[in-house]
This record gives sequence, structure tokens and C-alpha cells, in this order.
Amino acid sequence: MFGTAIRCLAKKSKPKMGPVVVKTPPEQRQTITRTLFDIIKEHGPITVANTWERVKEVGLKDLTSKNHMKIMLRWMRERQKVRLVCNHVGAHKQFLYTAWFTKPATPLKNPS
Repeated sequence: MFGTAIRCLAKKSKPKMGPVVVKTPPEQRQTITRTLFDIIKEHGPITVANTWERVKEVGLKDLTSKNHMKIMLRWMRERQKVRLVCNHVGAHKQFLYTAWFTKPATPLKNPS
């Protein structure tokens, strides 16, 4: 038991993530956030993959990649424009983005 306590105390904790610094110009940032927010608001709780598909359908040229979209979603989360909820589907977890003001009591869609 003493050895277990020593092992637990010897582990380094995970470093805290710093705030996201977005390097896009304000005009592009506003266009991207409006489009992403409209997609999330219209299509309810939505995964990152489904959001990326919707962005490609809309044809938003300001987003350069899926990774850029994830950074923008994280930036929007910090500013409390969208929130991330976890939906347990069986033994798996599903992380969904939703608008901040929606009620969590609404049943989440299972896209199977």
C-alpha cells in the first residue's frame, strides 16, 4: 500500500492548456464563427466529423483544414459560444458540440 501511494505521488500531472491564440484576421474570424455557430445551432448536437462535412457543403473558404476548424471550435468554447457535451453510447463516448443556451435534457441524436 505504501508503494502504491509513492507511485501515485511520483506521477507528473498533465500540464494545463493555455488559452487559444487565433492568428486569423478579425473579419475572417467573424465569418468562421458565424458559420460554425449557425451549423451547430441548426443541426443540434453535432460531432466534429459531421460539422466538417457541413462546412464543406457550405463551401467556407476561410477554414483551411479540419484542424483549423477544431482550433476555432476550441476558441469558441473558451468564449462560451458553444459547449461540448458527452453522450455515452454503450461502452463508447461521443463528444458533441451544441449551442450554449440549449437544454441538456433534450435527447441527443444517435447518428448510427
